[in-house]
Amino acid sequence: MDKTQTIHYQEYTLAELDARDRALIEAAVEAADTAYAPYSNFHVGAALRLVDGTVVKGSNQENIAYPSGLCAERTALFSASAQHPGVAVETLAIIGRNPQGELTAASPCGACRQVMAEQESRQGNKLRVLCYYSDYKILLFEGVESLLPFIFTM
Repeated sequence: MDKTQTIHYQEYTLAELDARDRALIEAAVEAADTAYAPYSNFHVGAALRLVDGTVVKGSNQENIAYPSGLCAERTALFSASAQHPGVAVETLAIIGRNPQGELTAASPCGACRQVMAEQESRQGNKLRVLCYYSDYKILLFEGVESLLPFIFTM
């Protein structure tokens, strides 16, 4: 039996985003400046907004003993959970910067998607995800299921 999976997302220009989401993208750009990426030269910045308005940033942190590093998304999510336990995450923004320093598409890896899915499960509501795509276009996913169909659960 052949079946089809549909991915739901919205596409915006940076100018079309509301002020809070635009500020979150800008915070992710700032976070990319703190990346430690001497091996890939690919800097990723993530910024999340908690339901109380607090913004937490994260960046990718590589390590010569690959895969001991950590992605920007998980850095931000784990930091928020440790520093603000019990406060739900509303929105997560992710951007990439290529070796030339230009903004480029960034999408969460599978491990990050699974951590995002568990965050949704823990907090009992969907996580909005903003991903920088290209030419100042932003993709908005309303919930991790659009990024990770067939989420692993126990």
